[in-house]
Amino acid sequence: MSVRCALPAGHSRLRRRRPRATRYTPPLQRFPLSTTNATAAEPLQPDPHAVDARQQLRRQLRRRRRELDVRAQRRAALMLARRLMRLAELRRARRVALYLPEGGEIDPRPLIDWLHQRGAEIYLPVLRPLVENRLWFVRLMADTQMTLNRFQIAEPSLRQSAARHRRVRPEMLDVVLMPLVGFDRQGHRLGMGGGFYDRTFAFKRYRSTRPVLIGVAHACQQVSALPAQPWDVGLDLIASDREVLRVDD
Repeated sequence: MSVRCALPAGHSRLRRRRPRATRYTPPLQRFPLSTTNATAAEPLQPDPHAVDARQQLRRQLRRRRRELDVRAQRRAALMLARRLMRLAELRRARRVALYLPEGGEIDPRPLIDWLHQRGAEIYLPVLRPLVENRLWFVRLMADTQMTLNRFQIAEPSLRQSAARHRRVRPEMLDVVLMPLVGFDRQGHRLGMGGGFYDRTFAFKRYRSTRPVLIGVAHACQQVSALPAQPWDVGLDLIASDREVLRVDD
């Protein structure tokens, strides 16, 4: 049985878990959308009286990626996979974490078979129970059972995730593919606002170590400028269906 078969279509067999926590919300900022991207919309001009201009930007960019049709999504996923397959960091990786897309996120799953053929282990993020806004990374296997977390995102079941032999510590991963809501050419990123990756990989702020963090997104999610926040964990690379950007230290 292949790993692909272990991912239920349409989440029809997924079990639900009761919500237990709320999201972390960063402070107020304002960011212009890039006008250099041919597929970009007009620059966003948030209401100065808005409670959270960052949330306005998130909504704008999430809507933009959701508007991509199935054909455009499939093409973007294949283009992303081709670019990532050329990276030395991924070609030599033995433990790779990726995610299951939702809400129009660019799809990294075309990499799964290629990674398995190269002997790499694949891990999925799981919301860590009892510890707010941190992640476990659980190995994707043929018998992996999926469930919906409190954000209605598919992840390995808590029962299987609790088994230590299925998990790996974040610092033991070689490469992590992180979904982005927005990014700029300087390597700054905008996530969903929960702070899950920032807290999980906080050790990367103090020492240069594994894993290599690669933010992935559709090219249309690029913005002109995103000031760095003090809690941000920096990316090593950003990859889209259009290009790969290496982030300077």
